[in-house]
Parts: sequence; structure tokens; C-alpha cells
Amino acid sequence: MSTIFHYAFKVKDIKSTKEFYTNILGCQSGRETEHWVDFNFFGHQISAHISDNIPSLDYCGSVDQVKVPIPHFGCILQEEEFDLVCKKLKANQIDFIIQPQTRYKDQNGEQKTMFVLDFSNNAIEFKCFAQQENIFI
Repeated sequence: MSTIFHYAFKVKDIKSTKEFYTNILGCQSGRETEHWVDFNFFGHQISAHISDNIPSLDYCGSVDQVKVPIPHFGCILQEEEFDLVCKKLKANQIDFIIQPQTRYKDQNGEQKTMFVLDFSNNAIEFKCFAQQENIFI
């Protein structure tokens, strides 16, 4: 990977945020203050900042005839890592807002996908592609 992505987002508190990202997903936490914390999110830097103004989700996205929440962020994983994250989420009784599934079956862009909410109601998508070369097709 030659470029590391950075994303800053709003959360309700540091404690529950660290619980979700470190204890459930297994992300390593980095620098933090009483107002924000950084995580290594599958090789990318995300920064969670406390806010009392977290916007509601809008299920206005439609992907392969499934309504998806906007905004959302996430990560494209290898299949083994996708399956491991899915197991961690299930083991921690995290509800899927979109169940693990395959979209675009037998087409360019075939992918496994799943959506969850963190403890501050941020929508996160994890996905993996059947063929990595089709990520941008």
C-alpha cells in the first residue's frame, strides 16, 4: 500500500469508541486526548472526535437493490480477514444493519459485504471482492 487514508468522524464518547474499535474489531489505538482518539483501522488512520451533534443516518443509497446508510465508511479486506471480522462481530453480538451477503453475484464487482453501527451510530461497511482487479470496475 503506497497511500494511507485518514478519516475523522464524530463519536459520543471515548470509552465506548475504544471498546468497539479496539476490543471488538481489534484495531490498535494511537494518540489520544480526552476529546479524540486515533486508531489503526486496517492500515489506515481514523480519528474519533467527541461531539454532541452526531447526524442521523439516511438510507438513501441503493446498491444492488439494497438500501444502504449514507454516510458510511469502511474497508475493503481480503476474504480471510472479512470472515474474521464477521466472526468477531457475531461473537460480540453486534447487530448487522445489513447482513453479510454477496452482491453482484457472478458479475464484475462481485463482493461480500456487511454493515454495522459502532456505538456512536456510525455506519461501517466491510467488504471483500471476488477479484481484486474489479474493485474500480
